[in-house]
Parts: sequence; C-alpha cells; structure tokens
Amino acid sequence: MSQLSFKELKSKEEVAEAFTIINQLRTHLDMHRYLDLVEDAQKNDQYHMVGLYDGGEMVAVIGYKPMITLYYGRFVWVCDLVTDTSKRSKGYGEKLLDYVQKWAEENGYKSVALSSGISRTDAHRFYEEKMDYDKVSYVFKREL
Repeated sequence: MSQLSFKELKSKEEVAEAFTIINQLRTHLDMHRYLDLVEDAQKNDQYHMVGLYDGGEMVAVIGYKPMITLYYGRFVWVCDLVTDTSKRSKGYGEKLLDYVQKWAEENGYKSVALSSGISRTDAHRFYEEKMDYDKVSYVFKREL
C-alpha cells in the first residue's frame, strides 16, 4: 500500500466511478439501476458510500447506513464491501471496516453488523478471524 485516502462518494459522478468495483459484487445491477438505488438510499436511508484510494486509484468501496432495531439497538449496517478483484488481500477491506467502525463510534453507535452470502467462505473467514466479527444469525429473504 502506498498513500491511502478515503473519500465519501456523494455526487452522481463520484458514485458512478465506483460502479466497476461495486459491480464485481452486485453483478445483477447495471449502471442506471445502480445510480438510481444509491441516489434513493442516500436521500431516504442515510446511506453512505466511501471509496478507498491507493495512490489516487480507487481500489475498494464500502456502503453503510445507521439503523435502529430492537435486536441490535443503534448500530451501523454495512450494505456493501468490495475490493477490486485485482487488489484483494492487501488490507483494503480491513481499512474500510476500520473506517466504518470509527465512524460508528464517533456518531454514538454501539455496533457494526453485516451479512455475507452463504458461499463466500473467504469473506466469512476474513470477518470472523481477521476482523473479530461474531456470526450471530442467518439472513432470510423471500422474493415477492
């Protein structure tokens, strides 16, 4: 890693720059749908998107939002965490999760939570072993 910097992606142009990385995880999205969803989430759901840059090149992206539930109380939900495929295993995911954990603490939240696809065993190992996250539940979904 050379010079690392974080940038909250707010404008349509900044969010669009992150699409090629986000699309590596969210393969079902095209640019139009992606931009529409991010704009809606930023406007209505306090969604934050942050790019991690190494030497001026965006290498990873995280999306998160504050939430309140009876189970977790006040917490931050990580919606998206993606490191560019060609840049993995260089500590970028750890840096972005650290960034969100610090943001959560500074803003009065007590925990950070996320879900991860069942088949993503490398990601699970990363969250549990490297980042010290606990596996506390399964997430269920039903299409309507």
